[in-house]
Amino acid sequence: MSETETVAAAPAATSMERKPRRLRGHKKGAVTCCVASSARPGVVASSGEDGCLCWFDLRTKDVLLTIEAANKPISSLCFKSGNEDHVYVSAGNEILSFDIRMGSQSKPLETYTYNRDEINQIAVSSKGFLAAADDSGDVKIVNTTQKCLYKRLREAHTSICSSVQFIPWRPWTVITGGLDSKLAVWDFSKGRTLFSIDYGSPELQNSSSSGSTGQCFNPAFVHSVAVSEGGILGGLYKVCAVARGDGAVDVVDLEYELAPAKSRGPSRAGGSTMSSKITDLGDGSNNQCQGRRIHFDYSMGGHTAAVSCVAFSAFGEKGKFLVSGGNDSSLKVWDWSKGFSPETNSNSELVLDIDVKKKVNWLCTAPTDSDNLIVCDTSKVVKVYNFP
Repeated sequence: MSETETVAAAPAATSMERKPRRLRGHKKGAVTCCVASSARPGVVASSGEDGCLCWFDLRTKDVLLTIEAANKPISSLCFKSGNEDHVYVSAGNEILSFDIRMGSQSKPLETYTYNRDEINQIAVSSKGFLAAADDSGDVKIVNTTQKCLYKRLREAHTSICSSVQFIPWRPWTVITGGLDSKLAVWDFSKGRTLFSIDYGSPELQNSSSSGSTGQCFNPAFVHSVAVSEGGILGGLYKVCAVARGDGAVDVVDLEYELAPAKSRGPSRAGGSTMSSKITDLGDGSNNQCQGRRIHFDYSMGGHTAAVSCVAFSAFGEKGKFLVSGGNDSSLKVWDWSKGFSPETNSNSELVLDIDVKKKVNWLCTAPTDSDNLIVCDTSKVVKVYNFP
């Protein structure tokens, strides 16, 4: 039975029918995470509640490899920087590493147990640091070269730390999001925050809900953070995307936020004045901005329930699109940079809206012309869609 794409309050978005490709390899439970190889287009790894790590090549039909990595659910996985045969996974409060060349009988090469609570996400940097965000609100930074704990990041989050990502063009900087509705950017070499955004503050809550009839009333928890590569779209933008519990997706200009206040000057995009519809938060516009932040919500065809994951596109012009998935069982593709354009009408940023039938746990994009949207939902099957 085909899965039908729908459009919610955004007539510019594409609507058509398509059937996803289904990747089967997990034995039971939900698929929790997926990551697509950048060095080997078409290769995808996934993890699940069954404790298994599955390896797929989209040029073939069947799963290539299944590793029983843990006796508990795997919450997150990532490739080692510069060596995608080496995979890190988190299960409970442990981080395990595997070399997939060792086959299905592969045993952990490394085990790290520095986190005291359950880990929600791990990420690895180009310098060999591994970050792990856990339920205590802490983030542990591990030096995988020396195989030791490098730094503990604490006190920015007062609740569960749900997401962590390194900022590729600032090698000593990491960004975290939590269920306290806070986004924090850290200098992890010094263990201190550089700036933070509290989406739960009355100012941001009131302004985000302005003009957003139908927006869900869940707290603005930060469920997922995605960081763009430094050179996307001609190097004009260095941003992060935020998946929020109230159904909104935010894009934050990190370089603007990190610049000293006196050097920021007027907000600009590509040397031209920002769109008049992107003004200070609280003006009632569909697309709000404070400094250099844009906001996609229900009134623009956005999500009607919590957004669980966001990812920048690896296909086509890298980073041009932002993909979001949510608890409303929808997958949305945004031409996000149009939010900074003075020539864009208020509803033109949403370009695709897919009803995936189940809540989205995770998603990633692949650097291929087809089979480039990979979705993990509450089933044991990985779904693969095509864009465009």
